[in-house]
Amino acid sequence: MAEKVLTYKDIDKSILKSLPNPTGQAYEIKVKIPEFTFLGVKDQPDFADVYITFYPTDRIIELKSLKMYVQALRNITVSYERLINVFYDHLMEVYKPDRIRLVMLCNPRGGISSRLTIDSDWKVRGGDEKYSDWKNHMDDTWSVTL
Repeated sequence: MAEKVLTYKDIDKSILKSLPNPTGQAYEIKVKIPEFTFLGVKDQPDFADVYITFYPTDRIIELKSLKMYVQALRNITVSYERLINVFYDHLMEVYKPDRIRLVMLCNPRGGISSRLTIDSDWKVRGGDEKYSDWKNHMDDTWSVTL
């Protein structure tokens, strides 16, 4: 009997948990996921570095649950174009941030690497474009000591 192929429809956003924003104030949180792994559409593993820039409102990301969510993606067969959109939608639904920016730097596959970006501030995404830093922001990589 063939094993069921898990797709983007099987990604469980209920894994993501939040914590109260301890200050209720505005600030920026940056999260780097250096071992983002999932199965490409041909069931071959894909790897990426994901950068999250997060401006909380009343909730912040509970990092342990984010780690569990990311680990659950390892068995999901999905294109990275679909995956970044599903990931974005889940983060928006669960955390309702003032702003979130996702950048996915995909490792080369067949000699081609890709960079995908979504920013909730973009007008096309329903944003107000009040954080116009993305307009001249060419490099979203930054270091985080692990």
